[in-house]
Amino acid sequence: MEFGIVGLGRMGGNMARRLARQGIKIAVMNRTFDVTEALVKETGHTACVDYPSLVAALEAPRIVWLMLPAGEATETALSTVLPLLSPGDLIVDGANAHYKDDMPHAAHCAQFGVEFVDAGVSGGVWGLENGYCIMFGGSDAAAARLQPYLQALAPTPTSGWLHTGPVGSGHYVKMVHNGIEYGMMQAFAEGFALMQDKSGFNLDLAAISELWRHGSVVRSWLLDLSAEFLAEDQTLAAIQPFVTDSGEGRWTALAAVEQGIPAPVMTLALAMRFATQGKNDYAAKLLAKMRQGFGGHAVKEH
Repeated sequence: MEFGIVGLGRMGGNMARRLARQGIKIAVMNRTFDVTEALVKETGHTACVDYPSLVAALEAPRIVWLMLPAGEATETALSTVLPLLSPGDLIVDGANAHYKDDMPHAAHCAQFGVEFVDAGVSGGVWGLENGYCIMFGGSDAAAARLQPYLQALAPTPTSGWLHTGPVGSGHYVKMVHNGIEYGMMQAFAEGFALMQDKSGFNLDLAAISELWRHGSVVRSWLLDLSAEFLAEDQTLAAIQPFVTDSGEGRWTALAAVEQGIPAPVMTLALAMRFATQGKNDYAAKLLAKMRQGFGGHAVKEH
């Protein structure tokens, strides 16, 4: 056994489950051991309580796949596990990390003779059943070592995984992927809001979303999901109009500025998320007061 996963949350845990379904036994570790124990009872994987026990459970050359939050959690993991590893071992960072952080991480790993791979992983909670889309950057040798595990994690052995190039390229491609996701989601949201507001037609949004799933040029997984929950409740009355952003959309917008590439759809989709978070409230109030000032227009007050 050479492969271990650290971080058994929604993504890491289901990746471990998918590997078990493919007959691949691995070592697993989580910050809270009760999560590890529960997963091991389900999958038969090897439970590890800490990094020393994880490293001891794996035969060299090892592969340690980190599925941790980007930032401090990943930095701490790297600093802790690297001194325990051997030259020739491999670390995969599967976090939604900024691609510019990958180069210093690779340099840090190289000081210990350890290879580094950055992996963008898409698939969400559906990845367990449908497989994961994995885009990763690193050396050709590292890609060859990872191939059996990627084939098991992906939808099929020959599709859903790609060696995108050198270190950093995997997270860069995943960043752009998420920026596109922001734009697609915003377009669907605007279109359905337009139809929901239209008087006189009494449009059935659930029926329309289901219609578009079949033969339409806008059919997609996002539309599939929309059709599913619109069939349950078209009003969305219980949902607050608040949408978080997890970072990749911001990074994509900044990358577009840095590269001088016009990306209005992705950038405005990000701005719309900011607006739902109340970050446009002061601007809207000031707009109302300016209109009142120059034109005597009415202002709504609490």
